[in-house]
Amino acid sequence: MSDPIRTAVIDDHPLFREGVAKLLARTPGVEIVADGSTAIDAVNIAQRLLPDVMLLDLNLPDDGAGAASTIAREYPAVRLIILTASECDGDVATMLQLGVHGYVLKGCTGQEIVRAVQRVYGGEFYVTPSLAARVLTQMSTPAPKVDEGSEELSSREEIILAQVSKGLTNKEIARGLNLREKTVKHYMTNIMQKLGVRNRLEAVLMGQKRQRSSRPLSHINSSDSSAYPMKSTLPQ
Repeated sequence: MSDPIRTAVIDDHPLFREGVAKLLARTPGVEIVADGSTAIDAVNIAQRLLPDVMLLDLNLPDDGAGAASTIAREYPAVRLIILTASECDGDVATMLQLGVHGYVLKGCTGQEIVRAVQRVYGGEFYVTPSLAARVLTQMSTPAPKVDEGSEELSSREEIILAQVSKGLTNKEIARGLNLREKTVKHYMTNIMQKLGVRNRLEAVLMGQKRQRSSRPLSHINSSDSSAYPMKSTLPQ
């Protein structure tokens, strides 16, 4: 039997926090290891317990965004899911840039919360569908080109982007391709410039969008339109 997904829930509303914790505790393969109500609780739990997944309210009174930033930077093994009522584009973009692994609205179903935890633990990135669609729409805005045809990736860049999509770090990619980590970082800079994106996550999203647009319609599976799973990518 595989180990359970060690999960922590941080929210300043007791009823909501307890409801989410009970929902996940009843889910096979998930274990609640801690809960808290403040940003300080979140950081302390990350430091002491290193849960596999942490659901974190963005709007904690003592700065949930600050807690997310600290945990993403200091404890990258903790996969963060922002669970919030905020649909603000700025909040979504900021959290994605910090390196969180999921962004889920509080108005979602219990099934979606469970799905987000399972997929994020499995190495994917999860965003509430309506927000994911908005991110993709923003990314579709044409960006200034460095030169004519610069949007085309080289074969090496395509390979590296595929590895990033699998959740590999620059160090892991460098080891697998027998390259220096600095060289991989250089490739990633070029990839982001060519795709007109700002970070690794957006590069993955854009790469997946390009793949979908080039794939025949008959190959598209429309049976699971409830989510936009994406491989997790932490900033290097």
